[in-house]
Amino acid sequence: MKPYLYRFEKVLAFREQEKEETEVEYKNSVHSFEQVATELYELLKKKEDLEYDHLKKLEQGFNINDIHLYTRYLESIEKSISILQQSVIKARTKMNWFEEKLLEKTIEVKKFEKMKEKDHEHYRNEMELQEGRFLDEMTTSKFHRRKAGW
Repeated sequence: MKPYLYRFEKVLAFREQEKEETEVEYKNSVHSFEQVATELYELLKKKEDLEYDHLKKLEQGFNINDIHLYTRYLESIEKSISILQQSVIKARTKMNWFEEKLLEKTIEVKKFEKMKEKDHEHYRNEMELQEGRFLDEMTTSKFHRRKAGW
């Protein structure tokens, strides 16, 4: 009996490798997104704390130079927030794109695996059929030898 060989084995291996590479890229994009999103969160928290401190100081009263300094610092933080928001959007878009690609690659690999399963099942059925024919021939041959008086 000949061993089972899947005719698309190399294609399946290539597709699995593509899937693994895409999975690594997806994980990297998730990590990048998380980093940028965390940075944005921390900056928003910093702005919130700054505004809270400013309200406390306003109640107590402070000089005009401190107000100007606070205003410039707040504008600087808001510009940074705006830039980070754009970075978060880009990182999320990239992450979603890789997620979509990973899904496509996973489906493709599953198709080839399903084809391999069906092909292997067909191979097994064919081998069982051949084995049955062989046993029938052996039995018939043995019967004819006994009948012929060998």
